[in-house]
Amino acid sequence: MERFIDIAPEVQVALDTGGPVVALESTIIAHGMPFPTNIETALSVQETIRLQGAVPATIGILDGRIKVGMTEEEIYRLAKAEHVVKVSRRDFPFVVANKLDGATTVAGTMIAADMAGIRIFVTGGIGGVHRNVAETFDISADLEELKRTNVVVVCAGVKSVLDIGATLEYLETAGVPVITFGSDRFPAFYSRDSGFPAECRIDDVGDIASLITVKYDMGLRGGIVIACPIPEAFEIPADDINVTIQRALDAAVSANITGKRVTPFLLEQIKQLTDGKSLEANIQLVQNNGTIGGQIAAKLCERVV
Repeated sequence: MERFIDIAPEVQVALDTGGPVVALESTIIAHGMPFPTNIETALSVQETIRLQGAVPATIGILDGRIKVGMTEEEIYRLAKAEHVVKVSRRDFPFVVANKLDGATTVAGTMIAADMAGIRIFVTGGIGGVHRNVAETFDISADLEELKRTNVVVVCAGVKSVLDIGATLEYLETAGVPVITFGSDRFPAFYSRDSGFPAECRIDDVGDIASLITVKYDMGLRGGIVIACPIPEAFEIPADDINVTIQRALDAAVSANITGKRVTPFLLEQIKQLTDGKSLEANIQLVQNNGTIGGQIAAKLCERVV
């Protein structure tokens, strides 16, 4: 695997000594937020994770090399580069073989984290089943990766633009544990309540670490979703954001936006329609996830089951 991947020295030392490491995606840098907010958020979340006693490892691809633990200079480069490929499982061979730049999705980051031996991954929200799936068959590769890859994904739930109920059903069928942190209601990215109950609520990061340890000690493959509601001060009420999302979805249909372009298009539309409130919510929920993910990683390293 050394033929394709570069692990930052700080990250490698932590892995070699059993220290806590938290993976971070790069799609949020290249496709999810505007410049310079993307860089500021990426660096700030890294610092948040360090404050919990863990080492951050931002993952991306530069010149065909998978970078696990990108430097500040590498993050700047990816944030400002043109023609950055959005990389999921199917895209790795193309991007690596052609020595291109790539930003890893949730699925792509899970793959690279697993290659490096990183168990905890912090992101904003996971992909899922799209609302018009009966016509498009559009289901995020994130869900397939959660079925097969042994990485814990700390997030703010399923992205609000998706069919959350169908996504939860898919995860249940796939055997993926879905834990809601500190709430009886499963969150919906911008909102604390998706309208669906939490199937499993856990209030303590130590208990989450214990569950993670037991799952993998039992040899049960696949990921785990840890859904963390956005802090109340920054949430956009579900009734308000759902109207905005529908307007954004209508705009996507009118513009014939499909495939990988859908989510970035919707996020930009929602940002405009909310006068930037959705972007601020996105920043705050990622920071919150970074705090919780860093704490889980630290507990996981000291846990004895």
